[in-house]
Amino acid sequence: MTGAPIFSNHGCRLNAYETAAMQELAAGAGVGNAVIVNTCAVTAEAVRKARQDIRKLRRDNPDARLIVTGCAAQTEPETFAQMAEVDVVLGNTEKMNPATWAGLTPDLIGATEPVQVDDIMSVTETAGHLIDGFGTRSRAYVQVQNGCDHRCTFCIIPFGRGNSRSVPAGVVVDQIKRLVDKGFNEVVLTGVDLTSWGADLPGAPKLGDLVMRILKLVPDLPRLRISSIDSIEVDENLMQAIATEPRLMPHLHLSLQHGDDLILKRMKRRHLRDDAVRFCEEAQRLRPDMTFGADIIAGFPTETAAAFENSMRLVDDCNLTWLHVFPYSPRPGTPAARMPQVNGRAIKDRAAHLRAAGEARVAAHLQAQKGKTHRVLLENPRMGRTEQFAEVSFASDQPESQIVTATITGVAGHQLTAA
Repeated sequence: MTGAPIFSNHGCRLNAYETAAMQELAAGAGVGNAVIVNTCAVTAEAVRKARQDIRKLRRDNPDARLIVTGCAAQTEPETFAQMAEVDVVLGNTEKMNPATWAGLTPDLIGATEPVQVDDIMSVTETAGHLIDGFGTRSRAYVQVQNGCDHRCTFCIIPFGRGNSRSVPAGVVVDQIKRLVDKGFNEVVLTGVDLTSWGADLPGAPKLGDLVMRILKLVPDLPRLRISSIDSIEVDENLMQAIATEPRLMPHLHLSLQHGDDLILKRMKRRHLRDDAVRFCEEAQRLRPDMTFGADIIAGFPTETAAAFENSMRLVDDCNLTWLHVFPYSPRPGTPAARMPQVNGRAIKDRAAHLRAAGEARVAAHLQAQKGKTHRVLLENPRMGRTEQFAEVSFASDQPESQIVTATITGVAGHQLTAA
């Protein structure tokens, strides 16, 4: 092995998780003198940035083999196979297969197929590649689901990830037990469409069943978080956990996307505006300290000024705090790309208005914490996060990776401060 491989990750938290898993697979196979780019396909801009990164990495590493994988490699392998800088293109299934990495060792140079991308829709196995301790020393991420069975009109991701498949609950519980034994104080459940977990397993359990099972069978786990969920799919057991389980963190990131019913229908979402508002009201009734993040798209095709105002009002109506705002850009191969498009300047302006609303909500949330006492999980000696995921900056060193009780003394930028 000549030098450790260089990895470049693009896109979502799940991609970052899989990059960490690939690092282990590459090390185990003895892969060296290689650059691996894990791409994102969520927008045409994401693909452009991946191509730009590939060119730069080739200039910086002229003698290394350059391997491209991830969602963009899965959805448009020819785009990357035609790049002079690229040696090998791997699909999303292939990148998690140990045999793939064994075939990339130095003694097999020249024998590797340059394009290894199978039909992702034919994959039915559960997403069983779990690794110990991805994340900071304090927080670990556990992938429990992959793929998506839904076909939102703006989204290419199902064609990069395949259909939904779940990791069995017993495997997840065993993984979390190992993480707790290693000293991790918080575990985050991740997936592409997390609330579809279990639909392909015997008995079709729900995400709430998994959450309750984890909390029951891993009593020493101090904190459990859930990453992005689709509120319309939330089951009774998950609501019960929200109401009764203090170890389930009071912070949910919601895939809302818009606040106008007609646009939601054109997006092919499964909820309407009132569904989202009702869910947020009920979750906060059950857990008054609950905070919400949300994904919202600005400038979706056919979005009028009135429709956009419905998204703006959703910020208040759902009491959202942490906004992820996405200016719409057409993704080739999706139905939305063929719909009447909104003017680019209007998209930019609307996204800026949504972001400003989000900034105001964050500022209000942080100001409201002054004088309150929080349990803070330290990510480094001077910074941690509250249960609602707000950052807290400390004036003196704290025990890293531990949970400490802190009184909030003020606000500095986007952080709370504590003595």
